Amino acid sequence: MSNADFKRNFSALLKRVGDRAEMVVRGTALGIGGSVAEKSPVDTGRFKNNWMTALDSIDASANARADASGASSRASLTAQVAAWKPGQTIFITNSLPYAYRLEYDGWSRQAPAGMVRVTVAEFAQRFERAVRAAKGAR
Repeated sequence: MSNADFKRNFSALLKRVGDRAEMVVRGTALGIGGSVAEKSPVDTGRFKNNWMTALDSIDASANARADASGASSRASLTAQVAAWKPGQTIFITNSLPYAYRLEYDGWSRQAPAGMVRVTVAEFAQRFERAVRAAKGAR
């Protein structure tokens, strides 16, 4: 699907869900961010806890706290998505220097195919779930 096709389909979908479009965006962002963190390999937990969520710009800071649960990462995701306003871009990033190697170089037996690529491949399903949830909320 081309970028233009995606935008056209996305716009048509948002018209169908109307005032629930914000719920679709929030639900999709929470699903994607949660999936990336959940799929992250854990040694000390620093990588899993370093997924940073920000609005309209990339948060390149590093969370020094190792936490195998990724609690800080999830709290940031939840807070930023709750603060999101239409027109803003949600960025979910991990700036640790070994993030690229974990994603693309098979550095982890826990996540040999990466986290982001696997989550992106699942995007359509997550998006459809968010749409169904929005349609059910009346």
